[in-house]
Formats: sequence, C-alpha cells, structure tokens
Amino acid sequence: MSGEFTVPLLPCRSIDEAAEFYGMLGFRRTHHQTRPNPYIVMARDDWEIHFFGVDELDPETTYGTCLVFVPDTGALWDEFAAGMRRVHGKVLVSGIPRVTRPRKRANTGNMAGFSLTDPSGNIIRFFPQREDTEKSAAPQSKLGRTLVKAVVLGESKGDTAQAVKLLDSTLARSGDEAPKPELLDALAYRAELALRQGDDATAAALLERIEATPLDDGEREAAAGALATAADLAKQL
Repeated sequence: MSGEFTVPLLPCRSIDEAAEFYGMLGFRRTHHQTRPNPYIVMARDDWEIHFFGVDELDPETTYGTCLVFVPDTGALWDEFAAGMRRVHGKVLVSGIPRVTRPRKRANTGNMAGFSLTDPSGNIIRFFPQREDTEKSAAPQSKLGRTLVKAVVLGESKGDTAQAVKLLDSTLARSGDEAPKPELLDALAYRAELALRQGDDATAAALLERIEATPLDDGEREAAAGALATAADLAKQL
C-alpha cells in the first residue's frame, strides 16, 4: 500500500503557548479545541505536529520527541533563527526553549542535523532527507578529531557537560598545535556549549579569542563557518 503517513502527537503545558512558539517559527494553526480536551494542530509546508494539553507537564523531565526529515536543514534553521531574532532579538541557544545549530555528526552518516526544544521540553530533531555523500576532509589535528567526538556527545547524546570536559582537555593540551580553521571551529562550538550552560563569561572569553586570532586569506575562507557562528553567538551576550 502507499500513501500512509504518521503525525507526531506531543504533550504541551499550554496549547496557546505552543501555538505562539511554533507560530514564531513559521507554523500556522490549522485546528484548535479546548473541549473535551485541549488540542491543536500546527502546520508548516507539507507537514504538521499535533499537541495535546497536559496541566502538570514538567518541561525538564518530559520525553516528548520526534524526528523530522527535511530537504535542507541549513535553510530551515535559518528560517527558525530569523523568527527567533524577530521576536526575541536573538537565537535562543540556552534554557527552554532553545535550538542547536546544524552540525554534521559522525554517528548519523555525516548528516547535519539540529534539535529544537520547545517550551514544553519536547525535542524535535531535524535531519536531511538524504545522507550527505560529499566526504568531509578528515581532521588534521587531535583537536579536530576531538571536536567530532564532542559534537556527538553534545548534540546526539545531549551530554553538554561531557562535551565541554572533552573539548577543554584537548584545547588545553594541544589546541595551539591545530590548524587555525580547526581551532576556530572548536572554539566556536565550545562557546556555544558555554552559552547553553548559561556561562556567559566563558563564552565571551572564547569569542574574544576567536576575534583575536590572526588569519591569512586562506585561513579566513576555511574558517568562514566558525567566524559566522561566532558573530551570531556574540549577539547572545
């Protein structure tokens, strides 16, 4: 048979809160009811998410989650980020709600996914519809290889503390030995993790280190992604 499909059904503290949050991200509300139970449908393009109200829901402990496969995670993230900047003046990177950045992960076929945590603690995980067949250059340094592991810990496993510990250890021991683009990639991700932990002082110091790192034209081009990430993170402080 063909034509079957599934629809995520997630809990929320308030259907109005959920509608406002997802509306900021470009969703539209296509169904709303309060009786016999609170229930809404939020749609975007060709997909939708359903929400049901749970009065005693704790966003810190909920297990609500789903996977969404989209043509271009980078383009979708840009649209979500634009909505957050429009409403909040910044991208929400810490606390609840929050969003991570698209990063390729060694444990997901090199696919660049990101996660969105909504006000009720539901985690929506976005991945591209197709595996990235373009092979990324292998890291040249120990720091570059450590960053690959840290991204898996911080993004796929949600273990921010362990990702921080791993990066800090390698940055201290061999950070200066890494090519500058790999160093800046690691510093930018470490700054993002610091903001995720609410550690603005560490994030600021890391971003200052990025800004103070001298780069030639080739290094600047290779580090363009890290520099753009750092510039955006600086707006969070």
